[in-house]
Amino acid sequence: MDNKVFAAQLAAVATEIERELSDLLDPAPREGEIARPERLIEAMRYAMLGGGKRLRPFLVVETARAFGAIGQGPRRVAAAIECIHGYSLIHDDLPAMDNDDLRRGRPTVHRAFDDATAILAGDALLTLAFEIVARPETAPSGETRAAICAGLARASGLAGMVGGQMLDLAAESASTPLDAAAIAQLQAMKTGALLRFSVEAGGLIAGAPAAVQAALGRYGEALGAAFQIADDLLDAEGDAKALGKRAGKDAERNKATFVAALGLKGAHARCDELVKEAIAAIDATGLGEAGDSLRAAARFVAARRS
Repeated sequence: MDNKVFAAQLAAVATEIERELSDLLDPAPREGEIARPERLIEAMRYAMLGGGKRLRPFLVVETARAFGAIGQGPRRVAAAIECIHGYSLIHDDLPAMDNDDLRRGRPTVHRAFDDATAILAGDALLTLAFEIVARPETAPSGETRAAICAGLARASGLAGMVGGQMLDLAAESASTPLDAAAIAQLQAMKTGALLRFSVEAGGLIAGAPAAVQAALGRYGEALGAAFQIADDLLDAEGDAKALGKRAGKDAERNKATFVAALGLKGAHARCDELVKEAIAAIDATGLGEAGDSLRAAARFVAARRS
């Protein structure tokens, strides 16, 4: 699959998910709700709409599509995972965390609103994600919905994204730099877990066999690791205008990255190895041409410039 075809597919899914999120974040209260506070829903919509590549939703939708599942179910799961990602960005940008002023070229939520509203917007997106997945519109099978809820909780919580953020904060003040193995663990939790689960969730909603799910997990793990190394490289080599956020902050804050551990050349080489591992894992699923968009996604994460 060439770059233009992949870019078109990525953009098409992003448009689908934008519509899904806009509907889920409509200011009007839903049945059973008392009210949606105006300032809170404005902050949530500000954070979630009008930007982003929507890579995690793409992985959900395209994995499900590869196994023949299309429609509302995969879109809702994708939107739920994007809500988790969005909440994490709001909280990561806070003064108590990374203290960032820009996100995607715009003021971060705590700058556009205030710290308290940003915290509450993140909290609301986190809880909304599980409501979306738990509702019967997502999948007719309660067992499937429960499996997705459990997997999403694990990927985003103590032993996943949140735990990884804690390790990342601790690494900034560590007396000695983390070695490559410790950095790999940190990144597998902070960034990789949710990316991996995005792929696994696509398989779950499509009812993929257990043996295939294992291969999808290997793909998601390699892709997630490649994504984070590419992100570290962008911070070291990119510029703020292209990134839509401040560049060079990893080195300023003594962040634990593969760039710090292996140097630029070593980090590029490791990223390339991971892309090959991801593609091999898709080959092992037996999807054939149906897996081409997932192979292209692995190449995309390593080659992206923003």
